[in-house]
Amino acid sequence: MLSFLRPLFPALLAAPLMALAAPPQAATEHVQARLVSSQAAVAPGQRFTVALEQDIRPHWHTYWKNPGDSGQATTLDWSGAQAGPLQWPTPSIQAIGPIVNYGYEGRAALLVELTVPTDARPGSRFRPAADVKWLVCKDVCIPEQVSLGLDLPVAAEAKAGPDAAQIEEWRGAIPRPAPFAMTLKPAAQGVRLGGPTAGVTKAYFFAETWGAVAHSAPQPLKPEGGGWALELPAGDEPLAAGKPLGGVLVLTTAAGEQAWEVSAPMPEGAGKGPGPADLNAPAATGAAAPATAPDSDLGLLPALALALVGGLILNLMPCVFPVLSIKALALVNKGNHRAEGLAYTAGVLLSFVALAGVLIALRAGGQQVGWGFQFHSPVFVLVVAYLLFLVGLNLSGLFEIGGSFTGLGSGLAARNGLAGSFFTGVLAAVVATPCTAPFMGAALAFALAQPAAVMVAVFLALGLGLALPFLVLAFWPAAQRWLPRPGAWMDTFKQALAFPMFAAVVWLLWVLAQQAGPDGVALALGGLVLMAFGLWWRHRSGASAVGTGAAVISVVLALGATSWIKPVAAETHAAGEASIEAFSPERLAELRAQNKPVFVNLTAAWCISCLVNERVALSRPEVKDAFAKAGVVYLKGDWTREDPTITAVLKAHGRSGVPLYLYYAPGAAEAQVLPQILTPGLVVETLNRF
Repeated sequence: MLSFLRPLFPALLAAPLMALAAPPQAATEHVQARLVSSQAAVAPGQRFTVALEQDIRPHWHTYWKNPGDSGQATTLDWSGAQAGPLQWPTPSIQAIGPIVNYGYEGRAALLVELTVPTDARPGSRFRPAADVKWLVCKDVCIPEQVSLGLDLPVAAEAKAGPDAAQIEEWRGAIPRPAPFAMTLKPAAQGVRLGGPTAGVTKAYFFAETWGAVAHSAPQPLKPEGGGWALELPAGDEPLAAGKPLGGVLVLTTAAGEQAWEVSAPMPEGAGKGPGPADLNAPAATGAAAPATAPDSDLGLLPALALALVGGLILNLMPCVFPVLSIKALALVNKGNHRAEGLAYTAGVLLSFVALAGVLIALRAGGQQVGWGFQFHSPVFVLVVAYLLFLVGLNLSGLFEIGGSFTGLGSGLAARNGLAGSFFTGVLAAVVATPCTAPFMGAALAFALAQPAAVMVAVFLALGLGLALPFLVLAFWPAAQRWLPRPGAWMDTFKQALAFPMFAAVVWLLWVLAQQAGPDGVALALGGLVLMAFGLWWRHRSGASAVGTGAAVISVVLALGATSWIKPVAAETHAAGEASIEAFSPERLAELRAQNKPVFVNLTAAWCISCLVNERVALSRPEVKDAFAKAGVVYLKGDWTREDPTITAVLKAHGRSGVPLYLYYAPGAAEAQVLPQILTPGLVVETLNRF
């Protein structure tokens, strides 16, 4: 019997693997994607072409390798095969108001060369697979992902497939290396790209590196000698001298349009261009008129000063003040005040350095991110909710780690006390990130446009401002005399501080509901119940080993379940009252062309400053009446999820995060930028003045 079954074992084992193999095609709501092979059978060691074909829903678009002012390039993460670089067809310009992106509409095919392993045996199967991700945009941008794969027989000799001719046709859309020499010279605001081709009537250069060229700026074409010259204004991150400026050059002559792949070293003395597009450009022309972005040359010393003041004001925000109160309470019955203050400050500063490092890494990868970017992730929102829930349970007395930090009871050893102060500083930095204080916007916008060392310095100044009140309490004896005497009231006050933490958890679950829907909230509530049960069991067992193990397991399981959180598609309408419209550059341009007053509110559900402003100012009856009398159209942009369009608007106005409030008066050439903290009188006064 074993002899009879042994030949069947490979087939029995392969069956479930074949069932799990990725299909060659898949569809999302906006894109149909499939992998197309040039071969019907492959040979060991053979290199052949595969195409990713995307059939994009009408009026939607995906992005080129340099997406332009906003967006994200399509990526393929291969397994089971060695893959070469993606070969991109010539993109088209996707202009949305003053924002200029590069991408594809309709149908596009990206090519890649795959290599069959040399040890593949004839008679076996070659099954390469790819996780494909893209961002598809229209009025909103939606990230989508599919898993695709091929199943090809391995033979002694390769055999061309029925789609080989189609792939060769798609290859014709890939720009070829230019047959002529390019010149690159310094110009007033960037560089001058020149070539010898005669009869060029139109030209456009798609830079393959983000920031090397200003995407939204015009590229004037001028005759030069027997050829032509194209003015390329420098972008936000001009290439250093000697670095190659590569991209796709599209030339139009009497013979038609032809795209060429070109590259030339960046010369010395290339000028600084106009930067990102300015949404304040007049809209009556109906075109995306590029303009100069707000000046980010604030200077290092003013930026450090503004960051320090902004960090200091962060302590008054509702997300940070309870944490500061906890640490102030900890000083009441502590002897080593200075060590506590230094440990807390170290926790804050190291957290801000880590945040700056993440921003630097993402910027180096070509992404445009700003303050509070991590709250775009529903997983991060849920983890912070869990953290604050555990802090609340600790403050309410359900569990203690090493004794009471207030000095009631056994107290902490010096080492544990300093560790507690350090991690409280980390907690303060984490809960501060969804808040934006006055003076922070200009400092952060300056920092995000600077080299890494300057960015870290500004973030350190911001962290120092956040830590400064507790540091003053720790080092200034006179300030310590303001603290009340220790007593039994401290335990009651400590437990009362748990309720702001629980309120913050409720707020984060509300944010999660908008990002991950009812399923995400149900998962979060289940995790909270699981953690509470584990800690209750530990409390009931007298902190026994079994009870402690159960508590640890419950927390680990709750954190592990966060991987099940899935973002849901964003709503295309503005939340709230019917009189509020969803923001889009197209709608803004339309209203300005009609000479109507427009108020723009760029916000996010996780931004506490934004929510406070809406409650205390924008939702007040006197503000609503003023809007109605002036005929103001209220546009609201939601940045709760990552939205490249809103990111570009923030950047164009010198901001790295929300809130951003803009008022466009009828006929005005520029928007009035309102402060980050609003009052009803301030909003009404702005309407009356302009």
